[in-house]
Amino acid sequence: MGAAAATPLLAAPSSDICFLTAVEMAALIRRKKLSAREVMTAHLKQIDRVNPRVNAIVTLVAAQALENARRADELQAKGAALGPLHGLPVGHKDLVETAGIRTTFGSLIFKDYVPKEDAIIVERIKRAGAIAVGKTNTPEFGAGSQTFNRVFGATKNPYDLTKTCGGSSGGAAVSLACGMLPIADGSDAGGSLRNPAAFCGVVGFRVAPGRVPHSAIGNAWSTISVSGPMARTVADVALLLSVMAGPDPRCPISITEPGARFSGSLERNFKGARVAWFKNLGGIPFDSRILDAVKKQREVFENLGCIVEEAEPDLTGADEAFNVLRAWGYAATQTENVKNHRDLVKDTILWEVERGSKLSGADIARAHTLHSQVWNQMRIFQQKYEYFVLPTTQVLPFDIDQPYVTEIEGVRLQTYIDWMKSCYLISILENPAISVPCGYTPEGLPVGLQIVGRHRDEWSVLQIAYAFEQATKSSRRRPAAI
Repeated sequence: MGAAAATPLLAAPSSDICFLTAVEMAALIRRKKLSAREVMTAHLKQIDRVNPRVNAIVTLVAAQALENARRADELQAKGAALGPLHGLPVGHKDLVETAGIRTTFGSLIFKDYVPKEDAIIVERIKRAGAIAVGKTNTPEFGAGSQTFNRVFGATKNPYDLTKTCGGSSGGAAVSLACGMLPIADGSDAGGSLRNPAAFCGVVGFRVAPGRVPHSAIGNAWSTISVSGPMARTVADVALLLSVMAGPDPRCPISITEPGARFSGSLERNFKGARVAWFKNLGGIPFDSRILDAVKKQREVFENLGCIVEEAEPDLTGADEAFNVLRAWGYAATQTENVKNHRDLVKDTILWEVERGSKLSGADIARAHTLHSQVWNQMRIFQQKYEYFVLPTTQVLPFDIDQPYVTEIEGVRLQTYIDWMKSCYLISILENPAISVPCGYTPEGLPVGLQIVGRHRDEWSVLQIAYAFEQATKSSRRRPAAI
């Protein structure tokens, strides 16, 4: 069978297999240097060893995953056509519906819910040959960038178990950082792919709305939240995106360009590429240690041949537009849950629903107008600059028992999401934005750098992120938790 035909990779220890890149892993399986069963067994051992420390994978389907790995090897032995993710373990965020696998949305209301159908992205990842090992932890209904809920508890940062991993795709980021998964899906409204990637030293990519399709549930035309890929390297993110992206008739805003666009070589010459380097993002506060780490990276872009200048887009209206449309979205999706199960819904969601329910038609109309205005301001800005580079987060990973940040460098914050502005001010622009690791603080905590590209130009963002990664990857460290 497939496993018997495979030649073990120098009898590699499980941890060595688990820290191969997804690209390498897929190639070795395809060449029968590793079997899908060997890869799955290695990852399940890593999960068994590490997950109790970090609480990242909250619903594990180990027996099912091993059986599916066996079937994958049998198909390969029979000469079946193999998908680009053939044999790779994958985790799905616990906001994404998975047929036959519990999906709680981090909520006590749905703690026993088992969907009958897969979400579009789960369908696509499965069809490409990846094998689900389970669900990754998320805050309740994805609200907030701190991964904790009353169903499973908090997910810990693998670089410091006393601190948060961020969120809302926190379980995914930790699973990747700890070698428990090579690829994972996530979603991002106010920074939920980028924030945990920065906190955990991995790569998270917020793509343009419609690049990764979603089913027409709720307001299917909303562009606030998007699904996207996470991995340990930029090339692995591109590999997963090549499967996740592409048009689908079930999504009214899906982009027609096929996902195969993202499967080519990421090499590019950046001589003369114009990069806008952040100044202060309108005066929002940043932890000085983040600024120190990010500012050191400017010379990396200059050494790549880029023309780097301090400049920022006009973000007037971005804050108001995002907050109004976010609250409106919560009122649309969570009002029934609040009405029927108020005692089971956390206070920040109650607050979102309350403020969303009080919005007038004029409020919403103004938010849409501001949304259009800020999108056009960014379009004009990027006629000169191909990229805008800034810190991913304003703060470092904070105490695991603190639900959200209330102060940065002595500046008091007004709401539970104010500390996420460096991400959500970008979200409202609808431009692709990637977070890549760029260094560590003196305490050993990861710092992320955010690269924003032109409207719907994910390919170019992946290319420059790859070039940056290749120039800086020697400084990567594995987390203490492993």
